[in-house]
Amino acid sequence: MRDRVVTVTAPGRVELVEQEAAALRPGTFRVETLFSGVSAGTELSYVKGTNPYVNVTWNADLGLFQPGDASTPYPVTRLGYMQVGRVVESATAAVPVGAVGAMTYGHRTGWLADPVAERFVPLPDDLDPLLGVYVAHMGPICANGLLHAAADLHGADVRSLGDGVRGRRVAVVGAGVVGLLTALLARRHGAASVVVLDPTPRRREVAEALGLETLDPDADDPAVVLKTRWAHTAGDRGADVVFQCRGQAWALQLALRVLRPQGTVIDLAFYQGGADAVRLGEEFHHNGLALRCAQIGRVPRGLAPTWDRERLSAETIDLLRTHGDVIRKHLVSAVVPFDEAPTLLTDLAERRRQELQVVLAV
Repeated sequence: MRDRVVTVTAPGRVELVEQEAAALRPGTFRVETLFSGVSAGTELSYVKGTNPYVNVTWNADLGLFQPGDASTPYPVTRLGYMQVGRVVESATAAVPVGAVGAMTYGHRTGWLADPVAERFVPLPDDLDPLLGVYVAHMGPICANGLLHAAADLHGADVRSLGDGVRGRRVAVVGAGVVGLLTALLARRHGAASVVVLDPTPRRREVAEALGLETLDPDADDPAVVLKTRWAHTAGDRGADVVFQCRGQAWALQLALRVLRPQGTVIDLAFYQGGADAVRLGEEFHHNGLALRCAQIGRVPRGLAPTWDRERLSAETIDLLRTHGDVIRKHLVSAVVPFDEAPTLLTDLAERRRQELQVVLAV
């Protein structure tokens, strides 16, 4: 038995490589991939060669990137984190044959997994399995953003994912997958208002199809629009919290501008270049703002283990059960045969093709 694996052999070169499938051993189980979602930010950074892991050394103990050999050298053989697979063999009572679940093993047609070391999130029967690509990792990224907003207000005393957005005015910068799922989560958890800001007309159209309000940053200044609309007290105007979901410097600068004094930007973006457009001497300085990174590698301090990846996946499933039909219709822009992955990824990296969410179907 052989598996096909999407491999980035060098910047700009993506190939399908066949590998001998590992033999089932006690305590493991084997899945055959049904769907594999493409993360246009993280994955394309490996194709473009802009990911820091392919250029320098990551010192995990110090939490620093340092000069040295690449921590993830080419070829990159584990690309992607949005997989859905069906269990076809099992030597563990923990995961039965026939179960369909979400995992994070990369773009490949099959995988031998250890349930102790790897997460397998069973998908409910009433959920479209294609939407399972969001359950193991992408959805928890967005839910973790809301969790950071809650911790910003309540510290370790967070009872609900909505504690940071309920009754508050929320701006979301960026209408990619992360921004749109985050906006839907904020609305679902009781935000008083949710406005999505993105300069791309097609992305705003998708946001509006999901029932979200949008603003075009290239039209009227959205900071003026929102600060005129969202008044708290004299000299205190703007969004209560901003989720920054687009990895470009102008987007972070915009997020800071629409925020009320002493507010917090919850940053879920992956910046691959410099940030010259972020003018920290302006709104950031004069309005006493805060910037908080909310990447999925950790939940806010003091919230583990109560809030773990399993709970964030459960919150994702809850969202998908409610909004799955419109997410499937409007957010998933293309379903592509798995064997076309090399062409797809290189076309996306070279901007010959524009997609919001592509799913590879095996």
